[in-house]
Amino acid sequence: MWKIRLSEAGVHLFDRATGMNILLDEVDVPMEQFARAPRYVSIALTNVCGYCYAPKQAAALDLDRVVSWAVELDGAGCLGVGFGGGEPTAYRRFADLCARVAGTTSLAVTFTTHGHRITPGLADELRGSVHFARLSVDGVGETYERLRGRPFAAVTTAAARLRSIAPLGINTVVNSDTIEELDDLAAFAVDAGASELLLLPEQPTAAVAGISDADAGRLAQWIRASRLPLRLAISRSGLEESVPAVEVVPGEQPLDAYLHVDATGVLRRNSYAEVGVPVGESIMSAVQAFKEAA
Repeated sequence: MWKIRLSEAGVHLFDRATGMNILLDEVDVPMEQFARAPRYVSIALTNVCGYCYAPKQAAALDLDRVVSWAVELDGAGCLGVGFGGGEPTAYRRFADLCARVAGTTSLAVTFTTHGHRITPGLADELRGSVHFARLSVDGVGETYERLRGRPFAAVTTAAARLRSIAPLGINTVVNSDTIEELDDLAAFAVDAGASELLLLPEQPTAAVAGISDADAGRLAQWIRASRLPLRLAISRSGLEESVPAVEVVPGEQPLDAYLHVDATGVLRRNSYAEVGVPVGESIMSAVQAFKEAA
């Protein structure tokens, strides 16, 4: 089933089952018909994690509230929601939430996880309700085990279980710990059957300084030289002018592309942004207020 999104960029057709996107950019869409919702919204369900690069306070969102937001976003032209945290699989009734959103909307449902809570039983519950799964893998072998405190063999098991649920992507934070292992991370992603490797240059927070200029230069050089048999993506991080990135939707404004809701229910530009707008009963009211304040 194709979902149609109208925007300044044209007519966007999206099939959540296959991930196929078609943009008819030659179509001139009247401004009054532009989708009001961002194309994609990430939602931090809980801050329960034990391992996060961004400082977080304990919080969790109400399930019914999240479902109502998803229904509203769907009707306003959003194409997908991504659940994260924290660790989304630590959220109570996570499988139920995914099933309700997938069943009551036409949104693509995705989530990002460390993978260690994906049991065979949870995989069975999620299958059919999730359209893409992302596995966080920071470094390989001893590096991963030092950073995450888990055996690296467990990541291979997690990748296989996630791949049985939905198409798989691998996320990796790039910093001084992982910059040397990009080739090995890419090889792991290929061996795991991933369709995408998403690079996340570490962002500065109160706890970490972020990726250094030297390592950012090495990352840009690695990207330019890479010839991978899978899709390579990078987060918005200030490196856009240094790497051959392709716009997902040419000419799309940042606030029309993506927004984030944290686990306290505040709408933000991204998970690292310090300011935002509290979301009440209507998430679209918060989106409108956010755009007006930007």
